[in-house]
Amino acid sequence: MTSSSFSVSQSHGGRFWTLRESDEALVRALTPEVGGSDLLARLLAPRGVRASDAQDYLKPTLRNAFPNPSSFADMEKAAALVLDAIVEGKAVTVFADYDVDGGTSSAILTRYFRAWGRELGLYVPDRLKEGYGPSPAAFEALKTTGADLVITVDCGAAARDALEHAAAIDLPVVVIDHHLMSGAEPPAAALVNPNRPDDTSGQGHLAAAGVVYVFVAALNRLARERGIAPDGGLPDILQWLDLCALGTLCDMSPLRGANRAFVRQGLKILERGQNTGLRALADIAGIGKIESVYHATFVLGPRLNAGGRVGDPWLAAKLLATEDRAEAIEIAERLHGLNDERKAVEAAILEQASVEAQKTLDADPDAGILIAAGEGWHPGVIGIVAGRLKDRFHLPAIVIGWGEGLGPVAKGSARSVHGVNIGDTIAAAAKEGVILSGGGHAMAGGLSLQPDQLPALKEWMAAHMSEFREERAAAKELVIDALLAPASVTPELFDQVETLGPFGQGAPQPVFALRDVEITYTRPIGENHLKITVEDGSARVECLIWRCMGTPLGDALMQRGRVHLAGRLNDNEWNGRRTAQLDVIDAAPAD
Repeated sequence: MTSSSFSVSQSHGGRFWTLRESDEALVRALTPEVGGSDLLARLLAPRGVRASDAQDYLKPTLRNAFPNPSSFADMEKAAALVLDAIVEGKAVTVFADYDVDGGTSSAILTRYFRAWGRELGLYVPDRLKEGYGPSPAAFEALKTTGADLVITVDCGAAARDALEHAAAIDLPVVVIDHHLMSGAEPPAAALVNPNRPDDTSGQGHLAAAGVVYVFVAALNRLARERGIAPDGGLPDILQWLDLCALGTLCDMSPLRGANRAFVRQGLKILERGQNTGLRALADIAGIGKIESVYHATFVLGPRLNAGGRVGDPWLAAKLLATEDRAEAIEIAERLHGLNDERKAVEAAILEQASVEAQKTLDADPDAGILIAAGEGWHPGVIGIVAGRLKDRFHLPAIVIGWGEGLGPVAKGSARSVHGVNIGDTIAAAAKEGVILSGGGHAMAGGLSLQPDQLPALKEWMAAHMSEFREERAAAKELVIDALLAPASVTPELFDQVETLGPFGQGAPQPVFALRDVEITYTRPIGENHLKITVEDGSARVECLIWRCMGTPLGDALMQRGRVHLAGRLNDNEWNGRRTAQLDVIDAAPAD
């Protein structure tokens, strides 16, 4: 079998594999830009990077990538309103979403105000009692308690009713958001959103934390134009790039353009551990240095999100803004505990939802969507469970929960596969009265409904999804970037591939395949993971497979035998010895 003919028609994970084809002319043009490495050129080419842009991609800098604040609609207007409020000592409150993007955004603003000797008030809505984003009641409460100005971050762009009420009670609101908008612009004192229809900045891929970071740059620029500054000079916003990077990564924003620079440079700030709250959270999580995308996205992110999911939604924003080590440790410990609680709740719901999803496929193997619902399923984790179902079965998935103490109506969260716009689909269901409300974007969405509307939703979705047969089939494809021999899986190769990072949404870590290797050792790790060793007669490779126990993939690997493996490179250091390993994402029989 030649490398060009390598493919897998049916894997243990229910997928088919294809070997990526290369644009040979582009590979030749890119090779000098990556130090003469044919492999790196082939890995870089599919990312749409031209040879002339390769260095900006490989070594992104703020100098080259930072957006012009004036290119954003309403940016200068918003900066003037907020800087005036700072100088005049007005009472300003930041209204933040309860996720990491909202928490990092609010912390950047809190620290900016603090540098001017001002305290910024904070309001974070309760997921169960208030739902997402600002409400008329929330703005009424802020007005009553003396707020002169409100800044919403990571929310607000679609809160028409709330903003109309704010205008009626003479409460100016500056909206800083990044979510998609439709219809007429809602009333606000200023609305900064690169995804508003009339914005021409070209920065719609930014997370809210990225938009806020550009906003504080605009504040500094305006202050310089006016010739004003706090004692000690204008705030050095570079020190908060760690918060911008964290929000960008955890919100899964595409790592292109300014986002690549934010993350590449922000990781350097994260590694220094100078944010008191993040340092405390990392210590309690036991990771030492915060030195990778993995640490930010999969260690810190879930803990910061835990408060908004199953506990106090204010915790993340408070932790990220505090300078008090004792307070940071206390909050970090609470978030760590809430994350353990979240994992337990998630695991219980995932087990039930997986059974329901399998029953759906047993009854109809050609089902176009999986809908699992249950009384008592917590709205804070149903989105995670929907993502797990989508990843396991390679189909769009909706998970719905309701019950006493979980809000007045049932809440659903959806995750989709490429080519199936779940947000538009949910919005259409709402428009036709199948559910109470809902929407989202291509890959994720949310909905509200009465539990007795569930049968009608399932019937409507089944009919609607029948038109996406080709897209659902394509979602099962796993594209292999390159084949590796076990002997080539070394720390040196890992380091070489890492030069293409940071990896994340829109810039995925390359997927490699080991062809026809024998499993010689297996060992379960914890409750859900598996460690194996594979050999080809000349070298061996250690492999890890996450969350695979009890799945067809895990069951097949436990039987050993000869297999093809697909996965991503990682490194491991133990007792002073560094080795490379493969984090396996799929496997197939080698016969």
